[in-house]
Amino acid sequence: MLLIEYPKCSTCKKAKKWLDEQGFEYTDRHIKEKNPTYDELKEWKEASGLPIKKFFNTSGILYREMQLKDKLPNMTEEEMLRLLASDGMLVKRPLLVDGDVVLTGFKETEWEAKLTQK
Repeated sequence: MLLIEYPKCSTCKKAKKWLDEQGFEYTDRHIKEKNPTYDELKEWKEASGLPIKKFFNTSGILYREMQLKDKLPNMTEEEMLRLLASDGMLVKRPLLVDGDVVLTGFKETEWEAKLTQK
């Protein structure tokens, strides 16, 4: 299980606390120090079945500064994946990858449903 997070992010802290309380073992990865690669993002997007937009940190400063709300609809999926791979702060976090389970953001009920059914 891989948890990609930004240590200062309060949602990431909640996710880690929840994983610890549930007894899950995971590898922690700092999103700014080791940004997800294009290949990783492509693989995770396909495994998750989620639309590519779910991988964007839409509440982030960089997302707003780059005016991505207006630009994304005109971009191809490949262009979006390359953009996400260019800066970890564009990626929705926390991002949890466990085999074919890929979760973006932290919603306790969703994580519980997906991780305890394995």
